[in-house]
Amino acid sequence: QRMRLEELHRFPNGPIEVAGTLRWDVLRLWAEIQTGLAIAAKQFGSSVVSIGVDTWALDYVLLSKSNEMLGLPFCYRDARTRGLVAETLQRISRKEIFAATGLQFMEINTLYQWIAHHRASPEIFAAADSFLMIPDWLNWCLSGVKAIEFTNATTTQFLHPQTRQWSTNLLKKLGLPTRILPTLIEPGTRLGELRESIATRTGLARVPIVAPATHDTGSAVVGVPTRHTGKSNWAYISSGTWSLVGIETRQPCLSADSLAMNFTNEGGVDGTWRVLKNVMGLWLVQQCRRAFEGRGGTADYAQLVALAEKAPPFKTLVDPDDARFLNPPDMPAALQSFCRETGQSIPETEGELIRCTLESLALKYASVLEQLERISGERIEVVHIVGGGSRNALLNQLTADACGRPVLAGPAEATVLGNLLVQARSMGELKSLSEIRTAVGNSAELVTFEPRTNAIDSWAEARARFARFTE
Repeated sequence: QRMRLEELHRFPNGPIEVAGTLRWDVLRLWAEIQTGLAIAAKQFGSSVVSIGVDTWALDYVLLSKSNEMLGLPFCYRDARTRGLVAETLQRISRKEIFAATGLQFMEINTLYQWIAHHRASPEIFAAADSFLMIPDWLNWCLSGVKAIEFTNATTTQFLHPQTRQWSTNLLKKLGLPTRILPTLIEPGTRLGELRESIATRTGLARVPIVAPATHDTGSAVVGVPTRHTGKSNWAYISSGTWSLVGIETRQPCLSADSLAMNFTNEGGVDGTWRVLKNVMGLWLVQQCRRAFEGRGGTADYAQLVALAEKAPPFKTLVDPDDARFLNPPDMPAALQSFCRETGQSIPETEGELIRCTLESLALKYASVLEQLERISGERIEVVHIVGGGSRNALLNQLTADACGRPVLAGPAEATVLGNLLVQARSMGELKSLSEIRTAVGNSAELVTFEPRTNAIDSWAEARARFARFTE
């Protein structure tokens, strides 16, 4: 009926630069995970009954026939994929790729990473025997089983949304290998037992390794405390470094409108689909904070939000998804550059810069919400915000105001809850997605933000101005 979380071990993660490329230090992540498992064994012993991994999407590991890792995995923010969407569309039409994958067109997608990787290092792909996404590689480290869980596989842009199998014909047309694609598994699958060597090292029993929704957004949407599972009259924003804004459906949405508006169809739990759009998210704030700290300025998020609350509203707006914001060396300078090019006043203070990002995110959410209503044909009555961004009360209120809908904020740890509760169901504790979400609702303290009516005209003007930058 209720889930209690206790954090035992937390460690930082971020891309590292190697010879002009951005990579992930997955060996360090694996070492930290083993440390966490050892802490769990010491504190809880035989009470630990299962382990499950979720991570971000898109990135991958290639293994040789003898299971050697073929290079450090690239980070999706690496510049190698710049321009590859346009180049690929010269070879295969947008309509054909969308029909074969149901995915939005973003240069960070695994498909374009493969194209870049195969072109630059054909010898790596020639030596590769298996392709695993990051959580699946970690599951292999834990269990020895090679498989890719469905919800994460759907983010690659080479999985067919109707056959629910790899789009091998698409990959062959692009000259990419299909022999390295492993078996697909559904979320909740028991992969096997913890490797004996890891059990010995950590002090755990050889407990089952369960694949939850291994894509963190997939687990986060499982952790949305809605009581309307199976309906499309609610939306979610999984708010963190990225903001994933979408609805849950029973079928992928492959309409002409979905293609035209660049929506994506990602797999969910129990045959559901997440029809959504990626928005750059709190990455904008995170990188501003990093720049401020480097200059001896404010580094505390709460203080930055307080400064933003005092800054003048609607002074400047940006398109959060402008390409210059993907990985700039100086985020405040990138924001100022956008404002300068669009003929706006330039945000100068920390408060003005953060206010600009938060208001722009709220307006982007409202725009995506309107598009979701168009493709679903159903009015969205409430917006659930989950993830770390649900703690940002100012952004939550701005979102309610911009969208004109109540916002229910929480839980902040929706991804963890979704992961754990899918494991619990695999262990026989729960029966359905509805039961999982009831348990989430019982476990979370939700905060409701109602849209304020005293600034309707200001938001209308801001929406009109924002539309000029984004359309």
